[in-house]
Amino acid sequence: MANVTLKSNPFTTVGDLPKVGSKAPSFTLTNTDLAEVSLADLAGSNLVLNIFPSVDTGTCATSVRTFNQKVGSLDNTKVLCISKDLPFAHKRFCGAEGIENVLSLSDISGDFGKDYQVAFANGPLKGLLSRSIVVINTAGEVIYTEQVSETTNEPDYESALAAL
Repeated sequence: MANVTLKSNPFTTVGDLPKVGSKAPSFTLTNTDLAEVSLADLAGSNLVLNIFPSVDTGTCATSVRTFNQKVGSLDNTKVLCISKDLPFAHKRFCGAEGIENVLSLSDISGDFGKDYQVAFANGPLKGLLSRSIVVINTAGEVIYTEQVSETTNEPDYESALAAL
């Protein structure tokens, strides 16, 4: 279990992020058009998984905007913005913000949060996804992870992108 905080209040996740050097766990998520997107569908691309509790919070929204700006200049790289928000919330946010360079995906089933061990195990956000970054290379291997220790903090964008 990862120990994280929300405004300095301690909580845990259901486990730990996948280990660097391991094969990325498979996943199936739902996009803004209600279509399924799987890890296999994205094979051959570098992937940055931007995982967060809700697109309707300030820090989460900032991470989506920041990655949307930065990913445009990267070759063969896709940023997946993943939360438990319904696909409709992702679509509304991306439309209102002009977000076009990232894939907004919903863990509507809850399987991703369990498989990547990022679901909050307790506290007021129980069941939502803890702010984390997982970078996967073109071979499907995890090459970088970050479990953001304070949920209200932004991830380390530069280190995540430098891993590519």
